[in-house]
Amino acid sequence: MNIINALAQELNANEKYVENVVQLLDEGNTIPFIARYRKELHGAMDDTTLRTLEERLQYLRNLDERRESVKKSIAEQGKLTDELAAAIDSAKTLAEVEDLYRPYKQKRRTRATAAREKGLEPLAALLFAQERSCPRPEDAARDFLSPEKGVDTVADALQGASDIIAEQISDDAVIRKALRDLLGRQGQLVSCAAAEEDSVYRLYYDFTQSLSKLQGHQILAINRGEKENMLKVSVTLDRDRALPLLRRAVVKPGSPAMEFIKAAAEDAYDRLLFPSLEREERSRLTEQATEGAIGQFALNLKPLLMQPPVKGKVTMGLDPGYRMGCKVAVVDETGKVLDTTVVYPTYGARQEQEAIATLAKLIAKDGVENIAIGNGTASRETEQMAVKLIHQVNEAGAHVSYMIVSEAGASVYSASKLAAEEFPQFDVNLRSAVSIARRLQDPLAELVKIDPKAIGVGQYQHDMPAKQLDEALGGVVEGCVNAVGVDINTASPSLLQRVAGLNGTTAKNVVAYREENGPFTSRAQIKKVPKLGPKAFQQCAGFLRVPESKSVLDNTAVHPESYDAAKALLELMGYTLADVRAEKLADLPQRLKAYGEAKAAEAVGVGIPTLQDITSELLKPGRDVREELPQPILRTDVMEMKDLTPGMVLSGTVRNVIDFGAFVDIGVHQDGLVHISQISNKFIKHPSEVLSVGDVVKVVVLDVDEKKKRIGLSIKQAAGRK
Repeated sequence: MNIINALAQELNANEKYVENVVQLLDEGNTIPFIARYRKELHGAMDDTTLRTLEERLQYLRNLDERRESVKKSIAEQGKLTDELAAAIDSAKTLAEVEDLYRPYKQKRRTRATAAREKGLEPLAALLFAQERSCPRPEDAARDFLSPEKGVDTVADALQGASDIIAEQISDDAVIRKALRDLLGRQGQLVSCAAAEEDSVYRLYYDFTQSLSKLQGHQILAINRGEKENMLKVSVTLDRDRALPLLRRAVVKPGSPAMEFIKAAAEDAYDRLLFPSLEREERSRLTEQATEGAIGQFALNLKPLLMQPPVKGKVTMGLDPGYRMGCKVAVVDETGKVLDTTVVYPTYGARQEQEAIATLAKLIAKDGVENIAIGNGTASRETEQMAVKLIHQVNEAGAHVSYMIVSEAGASVYSASKLAAEEFPQFDVNLRSAVSIARRLQDPLAELVKIDPKAIGVGQYQHDMPAKQLDEALGGVVEGCVNAVGVDINTASPSLLQRVAGLNGTTAKNVVAYREENGPFTSRAQIKKVPKLGPKAFQQCAGFLRVPESKSVLDNTAVHPESYDAAKALLELMGYTLADVRAEKLADLPQRLKAYGEAKAAEAVGVGIPTLQDITSELLKPGRDVREELPQPILRTDVMEMKDLTPGMVLSGTVRNVIDFGAFVDIGVHQDGLVHISQISNKFIKHPSEVLSVGDVVKVVVLDVDEKKKRIGLSIKQAAGRK
C-alpha cells in the first residue's frame, strides 16, 4: 500500500484530495494557506485534519526510510530472504519493523554472545530443532566440552546453549507480538508508596489498574511520582497465562530436549522478554498519555486565544502584590501606555484609601472604562479594593467594570528580551501590568508573546517532550492568528511572525518598513518588505489586513489572487466596491441563490468553496470572527469563598478542561472543580466533548471547603434551575 492510499484510509478522505495536499505541502505551502485558499484541491478539510495529515505523512515517510535502512543492513549481512523482505515491507509500525530487525541488530555483549564465542551455537541449534532422533541434552553437550574456551563441564555447555536459545526466543517477532498483545489485554500497572510521608501522590500508594483502563492523567501522575521517588511502579502479567503461550510457540512435544527448551523459554520470559516488554509498555503508555495531554492542551489553548476582545475601551491593568505593591498601567484603546504607577492597598486602611484616591484620579484623567486584575498573589485583596474604587467612581458618574484576568505567563513575558525591547523605559513589574491590561483588550495579540507552555491550560505540561509540545501548540497559535487575521499597521513582531509565510526575520522587517515609510496603504506594498519574496507574499497576503488601504478588499480575507473574481462577482450581482465599504450587500446571498452558486462560480472563474468564502468576506469587511463568541463576564461587585453556600447557582467561565473534569472561575479567586460525573446528564468519555476553555456556564455549588480551598460544582444539576 502506498503512502497516499494509507493516508486516505486513515483519514477516511478522498485519495485525490490527499494527493493534492501532499503535493501542496511538498511545494512549501503552509497549513493555514492550504486550509483557507486551496479548498477546491482538498475538499474543504479543516486545519486540524491537515495538520494530522502532515504529521502522519512524516511518520509514514520515516517508516519507509526505516524499512529500506533495515533491509539494507540485513542484506549486507547476507541474511535477507524474500519472506523477510516482504514481512518488513508489510510492517505497519516502526515497532513491528524493529521487532523483525531485532535478531540481526548489532547487540551489546550478552550471555548469548559469550556462549557463541565458546562455540556453543551448533549445540543450541541441535537442541532447539527438537528432533525426536536428537540425543538427550546431557549426551549432546559432551561433544562441545572445550576447557580452553571455558566450557569445562556438561552444565557449562548446556547453560551456554540455553542462553543462546533464550535470546533467539526473545528476538522472535511473532512471539513478541503475541506477548505484547496479551500484556495489553491482561496486564496491570501497580504502584505503591516508596516513602512513608504523605504527599499529593497518596491516591497511588496502593494502586492497581488494568493497562487497558488506565487514564492519561493517572499515567502522568504516576510517572511524576516515580521520578520524585515517592512511588514504586511496575507492570504485572500473570506468568501462568504467559508461559503456555510461549511454550506453544517453541516447544515440540515428545522430543528428548523438550524439558530443556521449556526451561530455556521460561528463562527467556523472566530474564529477557518480560522486562523488555514492561519497558516497552511503560513507554507506550507514557507516549499515549503524552499525546492525549498535548492534544488536550492544544484543545484548551485555542478557545483561550480566541476569547473575544474587549476593544475600544481605555483599560487599567492591576498586577497585585504584597511587598512590592500593586503595579498599575493604563492603556488607551489601541494598547498604548498612558500612565503607570504603584499603589499599596494591602499595607493598611490608610494606604488602601490612598490607593483608591490615586486610581480614581487616573480613571477620571484617562477615561478608564475597564479594569483588568491579575489573578496571582494578593489578587483577592486587590479585587476588594477595586470594587470599593468602582462604587466610588460610578456613583460620581463613571461607568467602570472589572474582570479577573489570568496572569499565567505574564511574569515570564515581563522578564523576557521581547518585553525589554517593547518597554525599555519600564521595570519588569510595570511591564506585567501593561500585559494584564492588554490581555483584556485583545487576548490573542498579547498571549502570542508568551511561550504557550507558560499559559497554564494543560496538565503536566512540564513533563511533555518539549519539541512535540512546541509543535502542537505552535500550530494552534498559528491557526488562531490566521483565522482572525492581523492588522499589518498595528501588529507586533510577535504577532506577525505567527502569520503564515512570515518568520521572525520578515516580521521584524515588516515593522521596520512601516516605521521608516509610515503605515502600509495597500497589500501590494507588502512585496517591498526586504526578504519577503513572492512565495512568502502568496502565503501571508490573505491573512494581513490593511485598514488604511483605498481598496476595501485589502481589509478582508479575500486573497489578492481572487480580487478579480470578487470584482466580477460584485458586477454580476449588481454591486460595486463602494457598496462593500458601505456594507450595503445585505441581499447578496439571496441574489446569489437566485442566480445559482455553481453558475456564478463558473462565471467568475473560481470553485464553489472559494465563491462562498468571498461572499462571506464581502458581507462583513474587516470583521473579527471572535466577536461572534460569548462575551467575557465583566463584574462590578466582589464575592468571596465564605459567601458560597451549597445550592447557590452562579455563572462562571471555564478556565481549564482536563481528563477528570473542568475548572470554572465563578469570581471568588478559587476556581471550582466540575467533576466529569457532574458535567452532563448523558455519558461522556471526556469533558472536552461538551466543554471548552472560555465557555460561560451556569453551575450549582455542591460543597465548599475553605480550609483546603476546594469548591465542588455541578453543571448538570444547574440545568433547569433559576
